[in-house]
Amino acid sequence: MSSPAKKAQSPASESASPKGKAKSPTPGPASPATARASSAAPKSPTPAPVTPAAARESTPAPEIPGLLSGAHWLEQVSRQRTQSDWDSTLGSDTESSTASITSSILHYRTLNGRTYHSDTVTNREYWGPNDEKQNEMLDIYHHTMTLVFDGQLYTAPISDDPKHVVDIGTGTGLWAIDFADKFPDCTVIGTDISPIQPTWVPPNLRFDIDDYTKEWTYKSSHFDYIHMRWLTGTTKDWTAAYKEAYRCLKPGGWIEHIDASGTGHKEAGFVNVTTKDYPIPVSQWPKDEKRKELGQFFYLVYTQDLEGLCQYMFGNVMGWPQEQTAVYLAHLRAELKNMSLHGLIDFRVVYAEKPLDAED
Repeated sequence: MSSPAKKAQSPASESASPKGKAKSPTPGPASPATARASSAAPKSPTPAPVTPAAARESTPAPEIPGLLSGAHWLEQVSRQRTQSDWDSTLGSDTESSTASITSSILHYRTLNGRTYHSDTVTNREYWGPNDEKQNEMLDIYHHTMTLVFDGQLYTAPISDDPKHVVDIGTGTGLWAIDFADKFPDCTVIGTDISPIQPTWVPPNLRFDIDDYTKEWTYKSSHFDYIHMRWLTGTTKDWTAAYKEAYRCLKPGGWIEHIDASGTGHKEAGFVNVTTKDYPIPVSQWPKDEKRKELGQFFYLVYTQDLEGLCQYMFGNVMGWPQEQTAVYLAHLRAELKNMSLHGLIDFRVVYAEKPLDAED
């Protein structure tokens, strides 16, 4: 799983980016109010909490350009007590896992009552939870992206008869399930670092628990198509990941990556690299009915689990206390509901081909 560069068009356009990798932070989600700040955001006066990585203990909480500090948002509480949206956001509405599970792969990490992938799967820390609330958000996101593509599952010019396809970072697996249904003669694999996929799936589909940021275990020149979607903040080296994809693709095979940005395909050896941006409204403000429907669903994507989208990066990376994060998210919710603010988020689609004359 993986969140994107946001543009607010109020009458004047402004932009910010909501999330990034834990060790290479990018701008967090910014409200139109924060985008108007004329100077760099001040550091939070509260020390960053201890994280699993001891090396981070002595590192100051980074500043995020365009985002005011957590202390600023906490100060707003006394000024806007009448805002009805706050009561529900200041308290925690999440539930801690109570299941007793012996399998190490299901031994999830817990942060503020939310579960995250097991440390036995990867030594990296992915920012997104893997609990029911986050998974519902991923399901809504899948439907939203099918609306973006007019009901299609891909935009790359792949073969009408693909035989081997892999979905990297499959999440809840809905894209892989739909693709397997569409191509019953194709063997489809979905990979993820959390086993959150359903068990009742098409017979030509399987799910692997795997970390795509490490060396891929699939054989060379095997896949006809590799699909990647919403992996923002999961790696510092996209070119290395694309090189693994290049190796595993057949000559003439295609990779397609749908995210907030995408670079490194040419460096990995791909040709016919095609890029297209899709600006998506973050609420139902557009007058056009199709755009309005798209905005309604993306509003649900955001508001289904704002805490899950932000709490790891804001707390573990930026050093904000939980209360400051909750107050900031209350402000963000209020602005997402404001139809006079015409917010947009850009999703970029990049697809590329492995040359027909490529050598293994």
